Amino acid sequence: MNTASLRPADLTHPIIAAFVSVIVNYGGTFILVFQGAKAAGLSPEQTASWIWSISIGVGLTGAWLSLRYREPIITAWSTPGAAFLIAVLPNTPYAEMVGAYILSAIGFIALGVSGYFERVVKMIPPGIAAGLLAGILLRFGIGAFGGASMDPLLVGTLILTYALLRRFTARYAIVGVLIIGIALLLGMGQVNFETVALKLAMPVFTHPIFSINALLSVALPLFVITLTGQYMPGMLVLRGDGFKTSANPILTVTGFGSLLMAPFGSHAFNIAAITAAICTGKESHENAGKRYIAGLACGVFYILVGVFGTTLASLFVVLPPTFITTLAGLALLGAIGGSLATALVDLRGRETALITFLATAANITLFGLGGAFWGLIAGLAVHGLIHGKLRPDDSGTIAEKTLGRVGITLNKNAIPNASENR
Repeated sequence: MNTASLRPADLTHPIIAAFVSVIVNYGGTFILVFQGAKAAGLSPEQTASWIWSISIGVGLTGAWLSLRYREPIITAWSTPGAAFLIAVLPNTPYAEMVGAYILSAIGFIALGVSGYFERVVKMIPPGIAAGLLAGILLRFGIGAFGGASMDPLLVGTLILTYALLRRFTARYAIVGVLIIGIALLLGMGQVNFETVALKLAMPVFTHPIFSINALLSVALPLFVITLTGQYMPGMLVLRGDGFKTSANPILTVTGFGSLLMAPFGSHAFNIAAITAAICTGKESHENAGKRYIAGLACGVFYILVGVFGTTLASLFVVLPPTFITTLAGLALLGAIGGSLATALVDLRGRETALITFLATAANITLFGLGGAFWGLIAGLAVHGLIHGKLRPDDSGTIAEKTLGRVGITLNKNAIPNASENR
């Protein structure tokens, strides 16, 4: 990818995309970390250390991977993992939890070094991959409009702002929505930043204790949930936008980072899926070769939050949920539209792609595994029954194979899209 000539204008959109991604991540899912800390009875210092460790770890691994491979490799903490931990933290000593985090991280490192996960990703038919992503993102698109019943003025203003800016200056649509939305919140008195004061976070080291109980009840479920709920869709986001970095170094680097940060409270971090889609598509930058800047910017933002611990994390939390969901939905409209177009373009695989999409969107939860896993299983099972095998042709990436059917060719410097909003 061509990254030699960077102009100031090339930095604006990737940085804004990264900022929106970080806001959505902290504002949308970070409450799970606070809930987990409360369930475990952690002290304020231990809670701040948890925030410090996952923020710093996510920032460093994402920035390094993006710089190393010149692709927008966005990392994040395991959201389904955090939700799972809320249930097990009250019943497991904290030192054993830390030991389980370490064992889970070692599992990711071993899987990355082995190379098996990359082979699995390559086996998934392109329509099923796109249907999975569309199903994951659908609830965020619906959320962009669902908040209108609670705050019609805010949601209506954000949507109208997006529509007007899309007409006159499409590249600045999300930037305008972000600025006008925050200005409106301040004017309506729905958010107050006066109580926010910068305070450095201090990491707290916990000596790990390893036990069979924590291995089976914490480490193994955390490993499986993170792998299926985060790594799989995260890799498909990268593939869907034409990026080709292998899953192997991503698993290895994030696993190693999780291993180092586990004694300070970090449960697991991984490649992002939902928030990554904000940074990997055309909205981040027209030139795919310059979207890696969004990965670097995300890393910087996460590190800043980590340095100041709960202070900056609370800054994102005070933003109204309606604002977060609407902003996220509007930022992901292009990704949703592009995924649906890709999923349905191939007549032969349309039905299985649609089944994957619907099963994923239904967000089924069984045996501790979420909708992304069961949607993928449903799509692959039906595809195998109908067509007899996973992929009729093993050549090419997911994006190349699917877009090739409609006469679109990928190149290294630009990734054309099937939808003008993608």
